[in-house]
Amino acid sequence: MRLALFDDHRLGVVTGAEGTERVVDVTDALGWPHDADPLTAGWWRRLCRDFAGVRDALAAATATGRARPLGEVTLCAPALNPSKIVACASNYADHVAEMHEVQERTLGGVESWMMNFDVFLKAPSSLSGPREDIVLPKEIVAAGQEIHHESELVVVVGDGGADIPAERALDHVFGYTLGLDITVRSPADRSRRKSYDTFSPLGPVIVTADEIGDPRTLEITLDVNGVKRQEVSTRDLLTAVPEIVSYASSMMTLLPGDLIFTGAPPGVGAIEPGDRLTAAISRIGRLTLDVREG
Repeated sequence: MRLALFDDHRLGVVTGAEGTERVVDVTDALGWPHDADPLTAGWWRRLCRDFAGVRDALAAATATGRARPLGEVTLCAPALNPSKIVACASNYADHVAEMHEVQERTLGGVESWMMNFDVFLKAPSSLSGPREDIVLPKEIVAAGQEIHHESELVVVVGDGGADIPAERALDHVFGYTLGLDITVRSPADRSRRKSYDTFSPLGPVIVTADEIGDPRTLEITLDVNGVKRQEVSTRDLLTAVPEIVSYASSMMTLLPGDLIFTGAPPGVGAIEPGDRLTAAISRIGRLTLDVREG
């Protein structure tokens, strides 16, 4: 099932092929109250936790509801106020290799500890949706620091938990979406460099885990102004999704609706005001985003 949040954070099921997609409002089929305030968003986290129990009701509402062209609605980020955004570092071998040159250029030397897989946190307030621009902070642009794109597969946590075994980790996944981890290249802490507003664009939809199946079968691409920068398969992840979920849950309890960015593919590069980014993940969707200075 392809789920979107649109207009006043209504829940929709998206059907049809790219270019002819339509959305049906299924909010009233949830069986619990809908609160349009994104800062509370308890209804959303409950959906992530209890999707199996309402899936049939959502499917029935999709079959009988009025379908609207997707272009008639305003898509929001397809996740609301997660308790945390967990992000993975150094999770594609070719990206680790390219970061030696990037760090030499932007930091004046290689930070060897940053070449090892690990996780860090991004601010939930950095989330933005498919209809929002990426806004580069004026002071960063003025200082001449590079700001890079990173297109990533994003895991949406289902019922969550702590110390989740890798062999059962996919049972704790609600779905998958596309995210960009926008990054200032500087000596500052990762969380600081990656948590500016609009630095975590997300969308256009969440595809539920039962529809994706094996998350190591997806292709990720990103173009800047029509020029391809990134192209990779998730089978090249050094630490696969089950192991990522298990590892993260060993140090922090994962809660329903939490997001996990699985790591940047190779091909990262600078973005500037006026650029247009188009990122896509097979079987999930496409984001086209403009870049501007704040």
